[in-house]
Amino acid sequence: MQSAFLGAWLALEKENELKKADITPLVESQNAALDARRRAFRTLHERGCFVIPNPWDIGSARYLQHLGFKALATTSAGFAFSQGLPDSDLVVTRDRTLAHIGEIAAAVDLPVNADFSSGYGTEPSDVADSVTRCVATGVAGLSVEDATGEPEAPLYDLSVAVERVRAAREAIDRSGSDVLLTARAECYHVGHPDALRESIRRLQAYAAAGADVLFAPGPQKPQEIKALVDAVRPKPLNLLVVRDVGLGVGEIASLGVRRISVGGALALAGWTAFIRAAQALRSDGSFSGLADLVPYSEINGFLEADHQARRAAAT
Repeated sequence: MQSAFLGAWLALEKENELKKADITPLVESQNAALDARRRAFRTLHERGCFVIPNPWDIGSARYLQHLGFKALATTSAGFAFSQGLPDSDLVVTRDRTLAHIGEIAAAVDLPVNADFSSGYGTEPSDVADSVTRCVATGVAGLSVEDATGEPEAPLYDLSVAVERVRAAREAIDRSGSDVLLTARAECYHVGHPDALRESIRRLQAYAAAGADVLFAPGPQKPQEIKALVDAVRPKPLNLLVVRDVGLGVGEIASLGVRRISVGGALALAGWTAFIRAAQALRSDGSFSGLADLVPYSEINGFLEADHQARRAAAT
């Protein structure tokens, strides 16, 4: 009986070893692909200028990849609205956000940058823990903001904000990954009385603390954009464009901007069309909001072809 038990145990161990051997090439292939995406993302920031659009779900992510964009970024606003929630990391939990980020990163073959709000933690140690978890989702980059969410003191004191950036940097370094860290100064967003000067002061401090990319959402005037570019040079600046500011990609690139994101603007474009069509239908009994729609067959055809391509790749 003992020998029978031993035989069964050995057979089970052999089966487990075979299973491990079967998945080892797959795991190695996935790790290699992730490393390649992270290297590609870093390379994109070395010269020139690129647009990194922000999908809010798998379908929008797949379509943006189909159009030929080189990288994508998540949007906290776009995701929150899709869940029927306000854009707040006090409402959209860390676990929920991480699950969404991982879903987007797994859905495409492109580098994905995570809009990681304020790092889901007040203390530097909490930010480090959250960043470690975010890196594990498979992102190529992530951003951490310096806004507190408190109206009385909307920005972290600079010394604290720097420690939070430094904690994020150390967490990434400990992971052994090549994930890019973007540090955001939210001075324009919170209505700071001297937003440009304070943004420069903060971004320079964040660069010294280990941020790879600097980001101050809000400026639209060419001279302010150029001042930010020059202040953080040689590190790259990300510019947020959420409306028609009268500048095209080429003109923004000529100012020295390396990366252009659109935040929740694409999601807002979808919401805008939906709201106007729904309101016209309800208030006027009008179907005018349904004019000039992209045909169902075009969207469904793209998703069908995309689905088949993914199945073929998986096998």
